[in-house]
Amino acid sequence: MPVSLPILLPRLPAQRYSCHGCGNCCRDFTVQLRPEDLDKLEAQEWQRRLGEPVTVTFRERTYLRQRSDGACIFLQEGGRCRIHAEYGLEAKPLACQMFPFSLAPAERGVAVGLNFACQSVLENKGAALSSHVPDIARLAALVPEAAPTGRPPLLTPRLRASDAEAAALVAVLDGWMARAEVPIDVRLEGLAWLAQSLWSARLDRVREERFVELLSTLAMALPDELEHLPTEPPASRHWRLLRQAVHARTEDLRLAEVVRRARWRIVLEQLRTSRRFARGRGTVPSIGDAGPNGATFAAVAQAGAAADGADAEAVADLLTRYVRATILGGRFFGGGYYGWPLAHGVAAIALNASATSWLSRLYAVGAGRGRIELADVQAALGRIDRHSGRAAWLGSAGERWRLTYLVRTDGLRRMARHVPFCVGFAGWR
Repeated sequence: MPVSLPILLPRLPAQRYSCHGCGNCCRDFTVQLRPEDLDKLEAQEWQRRLGEPVTVTFRERTYLRQRSDGACIFLQEGGRCRIHAEYGLEAKPLACQMFPFSLAPAERGVAVGLNFACQSVLENKGAALSSHVPDIARLAALVPEAAPTGRPPLLTPRLRASDAEAAALVAVLDGWMARAEVPIDVRLEGLAWLAQSLWSARLDRVREERFVELLSTLAMALPDELEHLPTEPPASRHWRLLRQAVHARTEDLRLAEVVRRARWRIVLEQLRTSRRFARGRGTVPSIGDAGPNGATFAAVAQAGAAADGADAEAVADLLTRYVRATILGGRFFGGGYYGWPLAHGVAAIALNASATSWLSRLYAVGAGRGRIELADVQAALGRIDRHSGRAAWLGSAGERWRLTYLVRTDGLRRMARHVPFCVGFAGWR
């Protein structure tokens, strides 16, 4: 019998969500199936009714089949799911029922994350998050791996955080990002500085009360400390790593293509594309069906930040909701992010933000504009966050190496300052 689990929902009244049936989550998303999902599909007799298989197996895992354009085989016109239309919400695979929420085991409950690949989440449309608790609780009872671990998360790769340490870090990060009087780009630079400070600190020497005191000291130093710490523009290697980070976060592999084509050909194409991003010359490779196509790396490097005004305010609101939801929803450490420790997960948030800023410029250039707008940031964030916590390569040793280099060379803060989202960043004082 399903057991009721404590639901740890992000306390973020500014964020809203209801499904509006756009169908975006049914395109280019791979849906891994559980044994219970397969039983449902078999009972619904889809293969007999459609005259073709509705699942595909790859590397010993089974997924919903996709059409050649990347859309789910059950996606109908108007964004409706055929399973949902004929049998109701609970007849769909669990992964489909949960989106855009994600569930991860926490010490004393189930941490609920929010994926900004959902258009309604991006646009902040719908009901309060708290209204979804009953349905989330129903789903959590059906996901055994979401059960509380009874163990606090890792603070560093070798240290486990106490309750007080983990709570203090989340509170400091969220409190800093909630300071609406500070421009969003200053907050993101401050987040990068906090990430670098935590990653580099000997935290084994400052535990419990001393760790909380350290966090308090760091938080009180912001934002003034940033003015006293001049930073150079990103070096060529920083730009290279940022472009490669964008590629890693936007890479789409369609199951139909993977099964049909030889694996070595796909791997070779991935390497070629990664090298093009690393070189940063010529035309930017296409990112998904949405493009943009024809933009050059040089034009992206010259694209400007969003102009002051309503559009910049909307960009700031979106980024604030995204980072705070990621922090409060536990989508940067532990079961919510590849088992990473807290101190390293903060750096991943900072890199995701800079990758979103670069990709926003790519979308702006692709649309024929010289500076970013809200629509560009929405498109970029939707692409960046769709893989966060889902793509195995973002939790790999290579990704950790990339972050290690950026932390040790002040790269995270240099990119946050020199690839801003809004034009008012440099002279906000």
